[in-house]
Amino acid sequence: MRLPILMLTAALFATPAVAQERAAAGERALARIVEGRTAGKPVDCINLRDIRSSEIVPDVGIVYRMNNGTLMVNRPEGAPILDRDDILVTRTIGTQLCRIDIVNLVDRNARMPNGSLALNDFVPYSRLPRRAN
Repeated sequence: MRLPILMLTAALFATPAVAQERAAAGERALARIVEGRTAGKPVDCINLRDIRSSEIVPDVGIVYRMNNGTLMVNRPEGAPILDRDDILVTRTIGTQLCRIDIVNLVDRNARMPNGSLALNDFVPYSRLPRRAN
């Protein structure tokens, strides 16, 4: 019973400045992940079989690492609830993950649902070509 009270108290004292700092920290983390890459044209869907792994960038989005080395960055609506300790649970119909799909979040430690997000466009980040010497 004390845990929900502590969580509620923490939420009450969270200020816009704290939220802005968390978002800025997430943006810095994403910048480190996509460093040395260039953004491409956003796409609506990605093939599930081509996803090698996924990574949550807290308060920002989800990075899907593709088999071909491309990073697909998705910034879902409601991204501020994303936390590194969340487990992504996605139920799809078909062979693609698309911008209309819903991702459910489960807290890794408590094994309790932690919300859900609607995916947006997937922005591909590819490595910049190397310059010839």
